[in-house]
Amino acid sequence: MAMRERFIDRFATMAQSGSPMTKTTIFWARTDIEGLERLEFEHQLDGIMATSTVISLEAGGFRLEHRWRLDPDWRAQSVTVERWNAQGSGLLRLDRAGTGWLVNGTRRSDLEGADEPDLSVTPFCNTLAIRRTPEDIGAGLTLDTAYIDGHALTVTRSCQRYVRQASRRLRYIDLGLSRGFEADLVVDDDGLVLSYEHLFERVG
Repeated sequence: MAMRERFIDRFATMAQSGSPMTKTTIFWARTDIEGLERLEFEHQLDGIMATSTVISLEAGGFRLEHRWRLDPDWRAQSVTVERWNAQGSGLLRLDRAGTGWLVNGTRRSDLEGADEPDLSVTPFCNTLAIRRTPEDIGAGLTLDTAYIDGHALTVTRSCQRYVRQASRRLRYIDLGLSRGFEADLVVDDDGLVLSYEHLFERVG
């Protein structure tokens, strides 16, 4: 856990900049492998801007930055992902285009009707679906996603479901690329993940 503690100290120092009235900073740690994420989001007049840095030992080690532009209803309008690893660097951008998505400027017909992007290395994107899941206990939401593999920087259509077990607890069920995977998610009042079974926990 020493590496995790060093990352937290380092990123906590970075978090001192910016206005505390308009920005929120969150840290998540991986629970299955050494890794940490620092995410900062800001409410603006036309929506939410979020920026994040992920550092992990997964897949030989990598650094990844992702930037989101959301509308006031927390629906993604664009996401940009940059990744650095031993093989070099890469860049990927998704933009909402009507009912579909542009990937690096090219419309992808296979992503037509996909509701939201789902980036593999962060629990932040789960919030977009969680905030749309009905509040009634037992209610659920099923949605198609544009799944972004953060290591490979590829985009593939997938499907997932959320079932509300309590006011701040949901069950995640993968119905697509990782069919059979399920996890309990505990969230705060804003729908941001506090714990994600098997993968993530909030540490700051």
